[in-house]
Amino acid sequence: MTSEELLRQYSEGKRDFSGAGLYGAKLYGASLYGADLSRANLSRANLSGANLSGANLSGANLSGANLSGANLSGANLTGADLSGADLSGANLAGANLSGANLSGANLSGANLSGANLSGAGLYGADLFKANLIRANLIGANLSGADLSGADLSGAKLTRAKLSLVTGPKND
Repeated sequence: MTSEELLRQYSEGKRDFSGAGLYGAKLYGASLYGADLSRANLSRANLSGANLSGANLSGANLSGANLSGANLSGANLTGADLSGADLSGANLAGANLSGANLSGANLSGANLSGANLSGAGLYGADLFKANLIRANLIGANLSGADLSGADLSGAKLTRAKLSLVTGPKND
């Protein structure tokens, strides 16, 4: 499926794109509010600035995707592969990322307030100045993650692995 086909079908009212093959899709700035993209292949897709609030991306492959500045508030990303994805400045408030793979992802400046990251793999993730207020990080793997400047007020860190990067960040 091409980016153009997806946007056309979405504008015509279709919302179920589960399992769609959208490798490298150019969907920057697209409005896909509430779309079902579960198990879709969005690897290397450009979704920067896209509105995916309330979308179902459970089990989706978003490895290496550009989601910088995207709105993913309330989205379901359970078990999604976001390894190496750019989520800098993204809004993930209240999103469900339980069991997601976020290893090596760039989440600097992202809003993850109230997000569910239980059991998520955040190995080597960049969480510089991320908002993790009241986030659920129970059992998450934060080994090697950069949490400098991150706000973890009220976050749940029970059984989380916290082998952190040390030293100041040049920003």
